[in-house]
Amino acid sequence: EVQLVESGGGLVQAGGSLRLSCAASGFTFDDYAIAWFRQAPGKEREGVSCISSSDGSTNYADSVKGRFTVSRDNAKNTAYLQMNGLKPEDTATYYCAAGRLVAFGRYEYYYWGQGTQVTVHS
Repeated sequence: EVQLVESGGGLVQAGGSLRLSCAASGFTFDDYAIAWFRQAPGKEREGVSCISSSDGSTNYADSVKGRFTVSRDNAKNTAYLQMNGLKPEDTATYYCAAGRLVAFGRYEYYYWGQGTQVTVHS
């Protein structure tokens, strides 16, 4: 059974930090890029960051650049999102997803976690 399980969310004060984890099982983790998405109430889901399966290259949304860092540990089948300098606008449910490159610059995400809530209060 394929599973992605996020953890590490919580309530934090503005300026604080959290580290989210995404534990994978049931598929070959090394073969998949991992992305983090978030969705706030009443808003569309947005991509936050992703890390490739091949060379570990990363990308970030402009809103989190310089504050968030994505990483992965293939030996542990786990990806991470280190979030520093959190702002109230970062409040959302955060999801990890596993996907593959299907065309130049485009990924399709096949597996999704259930999400973990991050709440940042001022």
